[in-house]
Amino acid sequence: LLDSLLYKNKMDTEDFMKRICNWYQCGYMAVDFQVFDVGVQTAEAIRNYLSGVPLLQVANNDVLANGNGSLMRVLPLAIWHQGSDIQLIEDAYAQSHVTHAHLRSKVCCALYCLWARSILNGLDIDAAWSDAVTKLRAYLKDKPDDLEQLEYYIRPDELEKGTGSGYVVDCLKSARYALQQTTYQDVIKTAIAFGRDTDTTACVAGGIAGLYFGFDSIPESWLAQLRAKDLVEPLLAKLLSNVPA
Repeated sequence: LLDSLLYKNKMDTEDFMKRICNWYQCGYMAVDFQVFDVGVQTAEAIRNYLSGVPLLQVANNDVLANGNGSLMRVLPLAIWHQGSDIQLIEDAYAQSHVTHAHLRSKVCCALYCLWARSILNGLDIDAAWSDAVTKLRAYLKDKPDDLEQLEYYIRPDELEKGTGSGYVVDCLKSARYALQQTTYQDVIKTAIAFGRDTDTTACVAGGIAGLYFGFDSIPESWLAQLRAKDLVEPLLAKLLSNVPA
């Protein structure tokens, strides 16, 4: 996603989907060029696209098709984005739609992106969440179906422990609960301790924690074990060179 955004300088869903297919088929941007796990919804969307189904129709929009695949990858959009809140919400929707087309997944992605933006604007974790919810509610006030997803399924005013599952709402709310911890390390450990979809819960929580606590808060021993830095670091350098001072 970040590579696509930096190359196209916009949320180009066709370019993004082609990169997802390249990852799936050839290991593009994968550690050791090996793809070891693909979510059911993502794999289905990829296969549909490769078989010639139009991009806007490749993803399942059934209510049961609300895994966390589009949420786990959306953070680069929020960090890269310099447009309005409305544009960020719409791009978050578009980012999700290529593999996770149900409104619930889209609303979760939009809320997460607004949350990240509010963190980057200097708010603390809980204040940033409340600010994101307020902005999303204002955008959705004339979109009753979307607003229903926010108010009756996500229920953003309730701080719930969650179960760490692969369901997009549970993933987001589990991450929010983990972010009540006061250090980056404890956020990650709490996210993992939920069990179940541990890597994704830690990814979603860790993205916000990294923005809030900062890079220096990440244990050096953790950073030392990361592989494929050669893939990530040039993208980060390019991203940072485009961020206004």
